[in-house]
Amino acid sequence: MDDYRLLIGGTLVPGDMTMDVINPATEEVLAVCPRGSEAQLDAAVAAAKAAFPAWSRRSMQERRDLLLKLADAIEAKTDSLARLLTQEQGKPLSESTAEIAYTAAFMRYLATLELSDRILEDNDNRRVEMRRKPLGVVGAIIPWNFPVLIVAFKMPVALLAGNTIVIKPAPTTPLTTLKLGELCAEIFPAGVINIVTDQNDLGGKLTTHPDIAKISFTGSTETGKKVMASAASTIKRITLELGGNDAAIVLPDADPKAIAPGIFGAAMMNAGQVCLAVKRVYAHSSIYEDLCAELAKLADAAIVDDGLAQGAQIGPLQNKMQYEKVKGFLDDARAAGTIIAGGETVDRPGYFIRPTIVRDVSDGSRIVDEEQFGPVLPVIRYDDAEEALERANASPWGLGGSVWGKDRDTAYDIATRMDSGTVWINKHLDFGPNIPFGGAKQSGIGVEFAEEGLHEFTQVQIINEAR
Repeated sequence: MDDYRLLIGGTLVPGDMTMDVINPATEEVLAVCPRGSEAQLDAAVAAAKAAFPAWSRRSMQERRDLLLKLADAIEAKTDSLARLLTQEQGKPLSESTAEIAYTAAFMRYLATLELSDRILEDNDNRRVEMRRKPLGVVGAIIPWNFPVLIVAFKMPVALLAGNTIVIKPAPTTPLTTLKLGELCAEIFPAGVINIVTDQNDLGGKLTTHPDIAKISFTGSTETGKKVMASAASTIKRITLELGGNDAAIVLPDADPKAIAPGIFGAAMMNAGQVCLAVKRVYAHSSIYEDLCAELAKLADAAIVDDGLAQGAQIGPLQNKMQYEKVKGFLDDARAAGTIIAGGETVDRPGYFIRPTIVRDVSDGSRIVDEEQFGPVLPVIRYDDAEEALERANASPWGLGGSVWGKDRDTAYDIATRMDSGTVWINKHLDFGPNIPFGGAKQSGIGVEFAEEGLHEFTQVQIINEAR
């Protein structure tokens, strides 16, 4: 317990309560963690509100310099942060190390963005200027699949724009974020960054708090709907990055052997617990058999183990609730299709499920229509590309998608007609801080990354002056 503290008003403090954090690879208690109370959340919001005037008056360059200093501090502690991240989240150490590296990289890039005033008109009659002002206190709600990297999706742009922030980590993965808080306490003025944990009981208070100006949430669509409803009470600004059911459409001219590793990797990264993962594959009948066979080979060869074990490629599911949910998808896969690889848990402690490939399945089954968020991939046969596109677009989600084929013009045409915020051609899961990211339909509202993401944390103000 002494190793972890909340960050409130520049001070590292114990929680008013505690909670256990479980290592998903062992099902044993990894650490006793501080758990914040409603009073502590109120204190964090009050601290952020008090820090806002001075922070917002600082130059962007001053704010930028502190963000870059934090990126350096994170990078210097890569090894210890990555190891802790693997222990609480489950992902292989190589993926955790990459997450910490990307966290520093995102901070560095996003810190370089600019907010420039624009002169819309300047003539004999009037001068019209558009400015972008900070909103105030931002509430950031972080999920358990990328508990450090997603902080870097939100915090740098919020702070660079001149806002202060209260961060609420997921209750099953709070530890690495709290360690991040220790670094923030050494670098930033008191109250600019606050971190308060909970047991999924403070979200409603955060999203309805009258002193919170904006909520930036990443998580499930169902929870996102609750966040949106709660934020309506005070007309808060919101950014919602929600669930997805990304479709990969494989055209008849694609080479199954060549593309299978890319599809498999994009489906099974972080044990499939990625919002932008490939979650269903539509494969043309002419290559269906070969693609299923190639994907099954990769699944059978994958090394499933504790993320700290040498050579581990796929770790456990992050928590018991998700583990049980994915086991339910396996039951559906057996009933609705044919499992040709995996389909089973691993006989050992921990929330391990072998990577699973399901064929002879179609739309209308849970395994295709719903987001599995686990290492289970259905492969659906189709005969006509227009049919595949229609089926892919029938989903209520529209986060990402991909098209795979040798004829670029055909692939590009289909890509432009997919109802998704991001569509890749002959790849999947390629994104960066310079590329705007947002979902269509029920996959979210607003944009993250790049200049568009920075603008989400500002209020447009027009100064219209008579001449």
